[in-house]
Amino acid sequence: MAGPSPASPLLRMRGISKSFPGVRALDSVDFEVGEAEIHAFLGENGAGKSTLLKILSGAQPPDAGSIEFEGKPISFASPQEAQQAGIVTIYQEFTLAPDMTVAENVFIGREPGSRFFISYRQLEEQTAALCRRIGLERSPRALVRDLSVAEQQMVEIARALSMKSRLIVMDEPTSALSRAEVENLFSIIRGLKREGISTIFVTHRLEEVFEICDSYTVLRDGRHVGRGRVADTTMDGIIRLMVGRELGLLAARETSFDTGETAIELRNITRRRKSTDASAIELHDVSFKVNKGEILGLAGLVGAGRTETARALFGADLYDSGSVLIEGREIAVASPRDAIAEGIGLVPEDRKQQALFLGLAIRTNLSITAHHRISSLGVFISNSKEEKLVEEYRRLLNIRMASPDQVVGNLSGGNQQKVVLARWLALRPRVLIVDEPTRGIDVGAKVEVHNLLFEMARSGIAIIVISSELPEVLALADRIVTMREGRVTGEMMRQDATQEKLMTLMTIGSQRAA
Repeated sequence: MAGPSPASPLLRMRGISKSFPGVRALDSVDFEVGEAEIHAFLGENGAGKSTLLKILSGAQPPDAGSIEFEGKPISFASPQEAQQAGIVTIYQEFTLAPDMTVAENVFIGREPGSRFFISYRQLEEQTAALCRRIGLERSPRALVRDLSVAEQQMVEIARALSMKSRLIVMDEPTSALSRAEVENLFSIIRGLKREGISTIFVTHRLEEVFEICDSYTVLRDGRHVGRGRVADTTMDGIIRLMVGRELGLLAARETSFDTGETAIELRNITRRRKSTDASAIELHDVSFKVNKGEILGLAGLVGAGRTETARALFGADLYDSGSVLIEGREIAVASPRDAIAEGIGLVPEDRKQQALFLGLAIRTNLSITAHHRISSLGVFISNSKEEKLVEEYRRLLNIRMASPDQVVGNLSGGNQQKVVLARWLALRPRVLIVDEPTRGIDVGAKVEVHNLLFEMARSGIAIIVISSELPEVLALADRIVTMREGRVTGEMMRQDATQEKLMTLMTIGSQRAA
C-alpha cells in the first residue's frame, strides 16, 4: 500500500536489517516520519517494531541500512547520543527513579548549577515551567512513587521536553490509563504537534490510531508492508496489513459452556488497609461464585479492587475475613503455593514484574507449574517430556520463538503473555484468573487468546477475566460482576449488559451498594 512521501521528512530510515540467532527480526525496512506529525507504528507482536525502535534510539546497531534525521546522516552508539540529537523514547515500563523527586527525575544527569553544586532553585523553577506546559499539577518536590501512572508518564514527557526533543517515541502509552487520562495524554500530544514536535505512537488499540494519528506504518514478520495517511484507510484495512488475513474480531461466542456446577465461591472476603501500605485498596464483603465452564467478567475502574480480589483469591495477599470454597469445600489460601495446589492459576496484569523469570529460558518459564507431569520418580526433570510439553503449547498458542532455550525476556510482549498462559494451561487448573489478558497484545494475538479462553471454558475450567476494556468483557464473559471501591456493586448476564449499564454500576453503584 503506497502512501505519501514528504519531500523532507524529519526521520528517514532506509533498508534497515537486523538478525539475531535463529531470527531475522528486520528485513530491509523503510520508515519515515514527517515534521510535526503523529505517526502510528503498527504490527503484531514479533513484527519487528521494538527492534526498529531500539535501533533508532541507539540501544542496538543495525546490520545494514541508513538513518537520516533532520536531513543529516546519523548513527547513534547509545541512547544518550540519540537524546542529545533530539530523539527520546518513553517506554511502556517507565525509567523513573521512584524515590527521587519530580524535578530530580526530569533533569537527572543534567541538573542546572555550577560544576560542583546543583542549583535547586533553578531545578525546581525549570521543572515547574515544564509541568505547566503539559498540565501536570504536581509540585517539583513530589516523590515520583506518590504519583499516579498517568502523572508518571507526564514526568517522562517533561523529561523529553527538557532535552529539547524533536521526536518523541511513545511505546503503548495508553495501556494503563483510564479514558479521562487518555484524553489528557492526547491533548498533550496535540499540543506537542503544534510546537513542531513529532511523535511515533506505538499502540495495539487501533481505535486510538484513528483518533490521534496523522499517518501510519505497518510491519509484518520483520518487513515493511504498508504506510499511508490514516484518513485514507479503514480499521479493516490496517488489520489486513498487520495479520495478512481476515479476523472475526472480539465476537462473543453464541454458546455458553456453563455446567451449572459451582467451581469456586468467594464469601464475604474482606481485606483492611494496613498501616504499612496506606495506599492499598480495601475489600469489603466481596462475594460471588463461578461455575465450571463459565467465564465470569470482573469489571471496574482503576481502584475498584478487581486485582486485589484476584490476589486475595490466589494467596498473594492475605485477606482478614471471609472464606473461599472449591466445589463446596472450604479451603485455606495462605500463599500462592496453596492456591496452585488447589488448582487455581493467576495470569497477573504485569507479566514482566509478576509472572516471568525474564533471564531464564522459555522452557523453564513454561514448565514450572507442571513438574509433576514431566519429572521422573517425582524428582528429576525429564528433558524429553519438557521439550514435548513446550512444543505442545508452542503449537497450541502459536508462540513465536527461536527455540525452547531462548531467554523469555527476548520475546515480544504478546509472545511473553502466551508463555504465561501456557504455564497455567500446563497446570490443568480448576480455576484460572486472567488479569488484563490482552494488555499490550496485538489484534491477531488478542483473537487467539480469546479463542483459547473459550476452549478452556469448553473443557470445564472456571475462568475469571479482569479487563479494563468493556468490549472485551462483553465479548468474553457469560456473566459480569461489577466492583467499585472494593465492593461488589452489581451482577448481570452478558445478554442483558451494555457498556452504559456496566459503567453506571462501576461509577455510581447499585442502590444496595450505596
